[in-house]
Amino acid sequence: MFDTLEKYLLGPMGKVAQWRIVRSIMAAGMASIPFVIVGSMFLVFNVLPETFTFLEGFFNNTFFRISDLYMLANKATMGILALYFGIVMGYEYTRIYAEEEDLDLSPVSGALLSMFALFMTVPQIVLSNGEMTLVNQNNEDSTIIHGWEMVEDGISRLGSSGIFSAIIMAILAVQLYRLCVKKNLVIKMPDAVPAGVANAFTALIPAFVVAFAVLLINGVLIAFGTDIFKLIALPFGFVVNLTSSWLGIMVIYFLIHALWIVGIHGTNIIYQGFLFPIVMSNLQSNAGGANIPFAGELNNAFVIIGGSGATLGLCVFLAFLAKSKQLKVLGKAAIVPGIFNINEPLIFGLPIVYNPFLAIPFFVAPMVTASIAYWAIELEFVKPIIAMIPWPTPIGAGAFISTGGDYMAILVAILCAIVAFIIWFPFIKMYDKKLLAQEAGEDALI
Repeated sequence: MFDTLEKYLLGPMGKVAQWRIVRSIMAAGMASIPFVIVGSMFLVFNVLPETFTFLEGFFNNTFFRISDLYMLANKATMGILALYFGIVMGYEYTRIYAEEEDLDLSPVSGALLSMFALFMTVPQIVLSNGEMTLVNQNNEDSTIIHGWEMVEDGISRLGSSGIFSAIIMAILAVQLYRLCVKKNLVIKMPDAVPAGVANAFTALIPAFVVAFAVLLINGVLIAFGTDIFKLIALPFGFVVNLTSSWLGIMVIYFLIHALWIVGIHGTNIIYQGFLFPIVMSNLQSNAGGANIPFAGELNNAFVIIGGSGATLGLCVFLAFLAKSKQLKVLGKAAIVPGIFNINEPLIFGLPIVYNPFLAIPFFVAPMVTASIAYWAIELEFVKPIIAMIPWPTPIGAGAFISTGGDYMAILVAILCAIVAFIIWFPFIKMYDKKLLAQEAGEDALI
């Protein structure tokens, strides 16, 4: 099994993880997390009276009078998440090329070119009677002013729904910038000119190239009755729908743990590298009234409590009930990190990596907990996740906060941890017995 995983999963996914695009997306996701968490906390605060109904009168007379003020923190994060992604990805993608290909590229210029390209694609334009015009529409369905569609959070296409367009535009802008520099299509300034001024002039011709390229792409698409946002929505919409299904989530958690079992950080590659834009889009949809299970930190709030493999109960067993000396020591060292969803001590200390005794529960436990969380939200026993939490948030607290204060979420999180341990129990007992026998043999030899 390990040979098969190494051949067909570790090798290909290891190569994919090294792609410059994937590394840039991961960096953009990581950089966005603090802002998303801050914005989410204001949203959670705003919906507290829905859970604690006795606070409703107090909030109506106090905080809700200034909610338009403090909710700016939410609108300035979730409302323009595509902008965060585009800027950071443009910066990181440019920096990687500058370092690895030894090119005279400015990451700041790459970030600004990416933002420039994204903004040119945001306004909605239509072709009518041989003329391209900005859309103006004001009715119950939508408000579009000079091409800019306005929603409650701000400009619709700069929210999480625009993340994929921001990624595409960042790739296009940085590649054109890189091409201009490689072909020496830049304005060179004397060495005496300050670096900031020199970089600005170096980006001048690339800025024209990016402008013409994006305008040409826009023009062609508009002529065919679409635009980059509508075009990208087709393939990525299929992926989003797949990740919103139970079967899709099972595949996701199988792949994450298949990578871990051969020593690769599956969460970083699968979740942060590919799925983070999707869970952010689903998070914003849930905040707007949708009921999508796979959103925000479903991962650490319900599925992998204690770390990948859902090992919190396992930590407790090792620390207090294991009989072998090795597992007792390891459990006591791992239990505090495990409370905060950090379990590398177990993954590499038990070890779980390449361990046939523990591979089955490592796969099965998170797939079962993911199923429990999925159906609890899908069947509306638990409210959907509307807020982003720090991934180390302990059991119960993360589920409660991320669902906007749903008590049932705490119970489901605890249920997930218990079920995960039940799955782990027979395997860890067998492994504990094996290690105990080995220790007894070593003591006899001594």
